[in-house]
Amino acid sequence: MERARPLVDRRRLLKGAALAAVPYALLPDARAGAEPQAVDFPAAEWQPATTYNYTVADRPTAHPVDHVIIHVTQETYAQTLAIFQNPQKKVSAHYLVRSADGHVAQCVREADIAWHAGNWDNNTRSIGIEHEGWVDRPAYFTDALYERSARLTAAICATYAIPKDRAHIIGHYEVPGTDHTDPGPNWDWARYIRLVNFA
Repeated sequence: MERARPLVDRRRLLKGAALAAVPYALLPDARAGAEPQAVDFPAAEWQPATTYNYTVADRPTAHPVDHVIIHVTQETYAQTLAIFQNPQKKVSAHYLVRSADGHVAQCVREADIAWHAGNWDNNTRSIGIEHEGWVDRPAYFTDALYERSARLTAAICATYAIPKDRAHIIGHYEVPGTDHTDPGPNWDWARYIRLVNFA
């Protein structure tokens, strides 16, 4: 016994033909409705920290931004992102720089307060930049890491009129009350500040 073939719905056929005639560029993006991926530093990739690990703010209106704080993760790049995305860790930084190629991830908007310095006053007034690596393994401080981080810091300084000097670009170890030692004795401050000033 032969089955009856389903009749083609003329309206559906016409809609399909009309859709095929629409230029591809006019179709909605597959990510339409997703959270915007805008970043403060154009060369960065958006890799958001969980909202449990920073404070939403309106800087520099609510708090002036007058420092950049340099950190070293004591973890890999991937593990650091996982920590920032874990609500139980209660830590984040605005940016993370990868050792191998200097790739920059933005994890917290500059307008918001990242929890990176261990000192609330310093958190409210600073941008925190983490660098993949360990303080006692200088091989992690690659040319790419220094150069991309310096460009990032120079851009932050330009945005907030922060002087490009060691009084305003500090290590985590220089935050009052901290027990941290990063970026450690292998971080080349003279080179870094020179790169920031020439970026």
